[in-house]
Amino acid sequence: MQRFPLPPFLRSTFAMAGPGRPLGAGLALGACLAVTGCNAGAGTDTVDESALAGGKADGTGFSDCELGAVVTLLNGASATSGFLRERGVHARAADEIERFRSGPDGDLGTSDDKTFKNIQAVDDVPYVGVTAMRSLVGIVADQCSASGDPTIDVVFSPRDSNNSHITRAVSYLEKAKRSIDIAMYSLRDTGVRDALEDAVKRGVTVRMVFESANEHKKDPDGTLSAQLEDIGVDVRYINKIMHHKFAIVDGVQAADHDPEEGVLITGSANWSDAAATRYNENTLFVRDNPELLLLFQAEFNHLWDNSRDLEWNPDLTFEASFPVDPSTAADDPAVDAAFTSDNFDIRETSNGPTFSVVRGRNTISSALVELIESAKKSIVVASGHLRSRPVSEALMAKRKSDPQVDIRVFLDGQEYIGDYTHEKQVNELEDCLDEAGTSDAKQGDCLDRGFYFGYQLHIEDIDVRYKYYAYRWDYSYADQMHHKFMVIDGKHLATGSYNLSDNAEHNTIENMVFLDASAFPGTVAAFEAEFEKLWTMGEAEGLLETLQADIADGAPFPIVFDAMALRWDQIQDLKETIIAGCPDVNSQEFRENPASHRSCF
Repeated sequence: MQRFPLPPFLRSTFAMAGPGRPLGAGLALGACLAVTGCNAGAGTDTVDESALAGGKADGTGFSDCELGAVVTLLNGASATSGFLRERGVHARAADEIERFRSGPDGDLGTSDDKTFKNIQAVDDVPYVGVTAMRSLVGIVADQCSASGDPTIDVVFSPRDSNNSHITRAVSYLEKAKRSIDIAMYSLRDTGVRDALEDAVKRGVTVRMVFESANEHKKDPDGTLSAQLEDIGVDVRYINKIMHHKFAIVDGVQAADHDPEEGVLITGSANWSDAAATRYNENTLFVRDNPELLLLFQAEFNHLWDNSRDLEWNPDLTFEASFPVDPSTAADDPAVDAAFTSDNFDIRETSNGPTFSVVRGRNTISSALVELIESAKKSIVVASGHLRSRPVSEALMAKRKSDPQVDIRVFLDGQEYIGDYTHEKQVNELEDCLDEAGTSDAKQGDCLDRGFYFGYQLHIEDIDVRYKYYAYRWDYSYADQMHHKFMVIDGKHLATGSYNLSDNAEHNTIENMVFLDASAFPGTVAAFEAEFEKLWTMGEAEGLLETLQADIADGAPFPIVFDAMALRWDQIQDLKETIIAGCPDVNSQEFRENPASHRSCF
């Protein structure tokens, strides 16, 4: 599945990607307003007049945001000559724009319609000069806010359920007019189910690629997948782990659908109570951003068209997706997305469409490595896991090559390992490489398998802290640090569903969104603030000192406790203190039944 260009600082990673993507809102309008006004009326542009810098319009001050928004506007179904004339574009330019878009048959809205790949293609249209361009920019002016922040909201978890990302998501589901597409790893919320049922009753088409359906297909009766199909939600699955957590409300399902009208919901959080009220998560709510919406629509369609049927509700008939092309919207250098589905080929088998990994493709980790290598001042990483060799080695290489760069990594407590476990994993890797011999493929498999890099980064003098909340990690009580984001130099944000691991790169279907602070300063700043909050978790409250005092006072004391941000050496000291105060903590009973032993008596 072809993808499209990343921002300038990432583009070499996707050298084979296709052209064009929509330009998100966010750059200043002031330059446009300073040049005789963005809403100039009809003009006398000559047939060959240029509207771009370097031509006859040199110095007019159109921003990248404004020009990109013009391309998106003109590629939409509503951009007829009449529409443009009514909004101040002079007749000659309006007619020529429609003539170009109409293609060989001369009729707009048919299969041979043409689209503008970029603003230069618009400028090449006869009679589109400075006057016409000013009028076109005036139509889209409100999309380029002087504040520099587009319409992206971020909800961080944990928080009260009434104010959670799920509650916000439900509010959008309730407003859906024509379609809802969901790609979700885990769904455990009755409010979402009820909202989907109501949407179906309103005539909204609801499609869902659901990871749980891969298991539910064995015996669907009574499962959530079957319940969803019973209310009219078409549920399908793919043969790989589907780890996305995104939804598209009123996306592009037909030629006359405007991507600016859709809403994208995406992030690290599943739609579950734990993700809402216990885990550290982030969820983006993106409006009026054709680029991201079309990219995620293309991803959903790719999964949907290569999915397998749950085979439960015979009244639900599979229909292939309406094809979308993200290149129909202008490329915004400040926004992008990448998907691990690009690491797989599709082949037909007796079981249906099958995703098969292609060796050597590392779509997201390569993009993240390039981001890390670009750092000049700072790198902050918040991730539930750190088991990606490319990312970890890039961080360690940056520490050596540019020691002045501030590198901080915050991980979930399950990533902590001691000296013995680290030595064991190193020996196992060496044995694996020895057995692999000269086979590049086998050596690659050895290097790609799970390796806990938090310890190695600590050795390499990189600041690493863990969200530590239990002597022994167990899913039943783990209030996980479930973020998956990094911020480079306070300017470049990467966030999504992608855990930093080879498993995420080559065994699961994931996404990562890339945002630049030049257009999204508020969003990037919010993630920086979230990191700082995580980095100092429990310090102001004195949680570590309080726990140590409780242990010193003697049993009972908790071995599952309030979360705090601790360094490796602090965890080592705390574990030794707990062992001294509770010798049974490493007994077979405590090991085999951790949920039953949250305190030591």
